[in-house]
Amino acid sequence: MQIQFPEPVIPDHVPASLVRPFPYVFGMTTRDDPFGDWATEVHKGPGIFYAPHAYPGGTPAWIVRRVEDLRKVYFDTDTFSSKDFSPYSKLIGDTWTNLPVEIDPPHHAKYRSFINPLFTPTAMTKLEGKIRNYAVEYIEAFRERGACEFMSEFAFEFPIKVFLELMDFPLSNTKQFLEWETGLLHEMDMWKMAVAVRNVVAFLREQIEDRRKAPRDDIISYALGVEVEGRKLNDDELVGFSFNLFIGGLDTVSTNMGLQFLHLARNPQDQQYLRDNPKEIPHAIDEMMRAYAAVTTFRTCTKETEFGGVKMMPGDKVAVHTTLAGRDPEEFPEPGEVRLGRNPRHVSFGFGPHMCVGMHLAKREMRIAIEEFVQRIPQFSVKPGHEVEYHLGMIQPVTLPLVW
Repeated sequence: MQIQFPEPVIPDHVPASLVRPFPYVFGMTTRDDPFGDWATEVHKGPGIFYAPHAYPGGTPAWIVRRVEDLRKVYFDTDTFSSKDFSPYSKLIGDTWTNLPVEIDPPHHAKYRSFINPLFTPTAMTKLEGKIRNYAVEYIEAFRERGACEFMSEFAFEFPIKVFLELMDFPLSNTKQFLEWETGLLHEMDMWKMAVAVRNVVAFLREQIEDRRKAPRDDIISYALGVEVEGRKLNDDELVGFSFNLFIGGLDTVSTNMGLQFLHLARNPQDQQYLRDNPKEIPHAIDEMMRAYAAVTTFRTCTKETEFGGVKMMPGDKVAVHTTLAGRDPEEFPEPGEVRLGRNPRHVSFGFGPHMCVGMHLAKREMRIAIEEFVQRIPQFSVKPGHEVEYHLGMIQPVTLPLVW
């Protein structure tokens, strides 16, 4: 895909020697291997460098490639702020913030304290039956056919169904959510991204107003009832909280499932191992999340600082690039080898205070998907002749035709 980039503005404090090309560009697609070839090449270069087109919209950001350095970025919330790391609210001239991911400590803790109980392992266990039923329903729809397009027929719709259940949104919204999701996470054109943001926010505002009038047993109704420091959440906080759930609850799970099933389709020995040892599926998921980490978020430098020998200035964007972290040869021996028993300490769900709040739900969805698929579908592979193309930004197979 050819895209016309804006001419990069390289600040005076960035040495020319640290300005380097970077292949992971939001909104583009590639048929190269973004995990193996690309990550290996980037890891041959400096630990920290400046990429002209790394931030959504094709603007510059610092790239921190080592896990050791990334953990420092995650923890140093004074220097590296999460505020406004995504472009969504500003794109449409709004004042809400993705909550809690774009809130820095100490305020971050007061929001996490009311959100955490919603997503504990115990709370998620109560959803197990419904999640499994949705997975079985989708798999059985194509099992006899001997083929499926995994992304559209399973990976996208299955997590959306679970999200709709949690939020008590109409199940008929599945297709519409998919369209908006694509605009938010795989669109280089900022105008089209803004259209998607407006649509999602308008929908969420309607749902919030609906719950004000008639509360239900769902997450938005719960948020309307909680108090933070003795007060109810205001409109911006409710929109930011709901928008964050929308983003986090949909595409990240779909993306990871697509990459995991692509690996299993290409590696029949791993597929068979999980058929024979289903209790090892959670360990396998952790290793595949390391090897195929797909998410990049951003921090904003708040003050002049020297980090890893590099001078950064206020306003500089810093990429938290989990794809590079998962393939860091200084952290993981032979990072290109997928060893299902490795049990890696990966950062694919974040690290420190911003560890993903929905992690337990995401892991449950991925585990159930693999359990039910390998139990119900015989040995599967990628359709012969299919060349895998990946979205970039959130790295995800565009399509994944499987046959058995």
